[in-house]
Amino acid sequence: MKFLSKYETHAYVLMRLIFGFLMTCHGAAKLFGVLGGPKADNTLMWVAGALEFAGGLLVAIGFQTRLAAFLVSGEMAVGYFMAHAGRGFFPIQNKGELAVAYCFAFLYIATRGVGSWGIDKN
Repeated sequence: MKFLSKYETHAYVLMRLIFGFLMTCHGAAKLFGVLGGPKADNTLMWVAGALEFAGGLLVAIGFQTRLAAFLVSGEMAVGYFMAHAGRGFFPIQNKGELAVAYCFAFLYIATRGVGSWGIDKN
């Protein structure tokens, strides 16, 4: 599938935009009780929602991408261990697959940076 390699830079930017947008929605659900998600009911959830909303938005627009992605990745790791890990070892058992996927996607974004499109320059 070597022919796909010419789209690598565009695919990465699309991934960064989509994951940033999804995380922004994840945070909006906690902060504002929209999009079918539960609204934050304690300080820790408000902090998580703020990190998700702001971090996702920053990643999507490509501003302070590495820092924002690193913070969101860490927040997802903490969320996994606080909310899921105690319910079983495997993420499929403890319903933590999404937290793990977000954690590692944002860790990859943090290591790679903004890519070919965004406010930041690589």
